[in-house]
Amino acid sequence: MTCCTLAAAPNRARPQLGLKLSLLGVLLGTAVLIQPAVAANFPITPEQRDTANKVAQAGVPLSELAPNAPESHTVRAGDTLWHISSLFLKSPWRWPELWGMNVAQISNPHLIYPGQVLLLVKVNGRAQLQLARQVGDGGSVDSLRLTPQIRASAADKDPIGALPLHLIAPFLNEGVVFNGDELNLAPRIVAAQEGHVMLSRGDVAYVRGDLTQARDYRVFRQPKALLDPGTKEVLGYEAVYLGTAEYTRAAGEQQLPDGKTREVPASVVLTSIRQEIGTGDRLAPVPPREFTNYVPHPPAQDISGQLVSIYGDAITAGQNQIVALNRGARDGMERGHVLALWRAGRTVIDTTDPQRTELKLPDERHGLLFVFRVFERVSYALIVSVKEPVKPGDRFTQP
Repeated sequence: MTCCTLAAAPNRARPQLGLKLSLLGVLLGTAVLIQPAVAANFPITPEQRDTANKVAQAGVPLSELAPNAPESHTVRAGDTLWHISSLFLKSPWRWPELWGMNVAQISNPHLIYPGQVLLLVKVNGRAQLQLARQVGDGGSVDSLRLTPQIRASAADKDPIGALPLHLIAPFLNEGVVFNGDELNLAPRIVAAQEGHVMLSRGDVAYVRGDLTQARDYRVFRQPKALLDPGTKEVLGYEAVYLGTAEYTRAAGEQQLPDGKTREVPASVVLTSIRQEIGTGDRLAPVPPREFTNYVPHPPAQDISGQLVSIYGDAITAGQNQIVALNRGARDGMERGHVLALWRAGRTVIDTTDPQRTELKLPDERHGLLFVFRVFERVSYALIVSVKEPVKPGDRFTQP
């Protein structure tokens, strides 16, 4: 695969645009790092394109820029698209405006690579982003000129992710919410190889149930009910992920001398371990890997709710932890939704009042959530930013 680059030559003048950055990618990513051929097929909704086209006519108002927006930024390995967007705009999820800042010459809006230099250009109260390449080691962005010269080179670098992908990647297969008792009917481990009570990686386990659906399975412990903080209604059942297993031998029968038969369970080999595995634990097929385009965006309709639980049974959570929300697909929740976290205002006594009136202080917004998995009535979200610890029962709204 080849890509186009610009040859740069020294010039003290502010660089003119030779090629504008495909910054739709500044807030687009996948569950795992994707190859350019995969990224090229991601769709763009008509609403997103319409927003970008409107902004492209004049750029972004300076009032929408982040207070300390830099004049330039060099994309580095380890950068995330969320972080880069937050450098330039007050609201990192407002990627259509970023795309609109350079929509005229986008060749592929989903890709951004380490080494690219972004320039913020302000003209007549509006802002646009431009792409530049520095000359030599340590050359300043003001000492270059972009020449519309194209050369082919191997595109051997991966695009950067939308968020720190290692924070959510495990939950794409591990975090599972069942609507009912599906797991109770799933194949179960009934015995371990001789001399083993708890199983570890490489051990053989014996299973009863239908294992013909797949070769690779996830292993779960009995699920726990997720209760709505307000109504106490059961929203689903969160299964505790234990590891993975490979189906290696089919079940059979042993013929007994008296003509009767005895069941011989199927065999699996444990291929990875997250927690100890033992008899009674259940198996479910490993789903196909999801190459999902996470487009950060606010909900199109009013949505609000509460945190159900913190993944891992912690009492409180902070930045980069996972929480379950009491809203799901049936409530209009989507992957990529950005939500505001609110801290409940305290009840205080007005000590300046002889009557010592009881007051309820207003709720305060103090963080952001990013929804990355959606079930029927429950969603998982990453705490992107937060000022104070959050706990089950805290509420969220549109950003």
